[in-house]
Amino acid sequence: MHFRHGARDEPEINLIPFIDVLLVVLIFLMLSTTYSKFTEMQLRLPVADAEPQRDYPKEIIAAVSADGRYSINKSILPDRSVEAVAAALSSASRGGKDSVVVISADANASHQSVITVMEGARRAGLMQITFALQSATQAGR
Repeated sequence: MHFRHGARDEPEINLIPFIDVLLVVLIFLMLSTTYSKFTEMQLRLPVADAEPQRDYPKEIIAAVSADGRYSINKSILPDRSVEAVAAALSSASRGGKDSVVVISADANASHQSVITVMEGARRAGLMQITFALQSATQAGR
């Protein structure tokens, strides 16, 4: 018997359907992606509908004004640095690390001003922080 030893064709991988599927996925992702601009957001903070704030036995009230001035327990700080805030919080806590820092910031206060108070609390060793806010009924809405 004589068998034919013809030329065998190597199997080829057809990439055209694969490329078509990838292009469809790419177009889908391009059309479904949303691009948001954070500069267009209008935020009005801090107002919330929450249960009434409870009183803490060892609370330190850190107030932040709209222009970035700080007040610790109704004592205005002459300096706006983190070190001054940390020193004032440390002296207000009198070494007690279980005191709660209540940050009462104006709605127009800068984010950096609030972060400065939080960093001062961390440096003073005060880890319990809460925020005072105005309820919607108190704001007259």
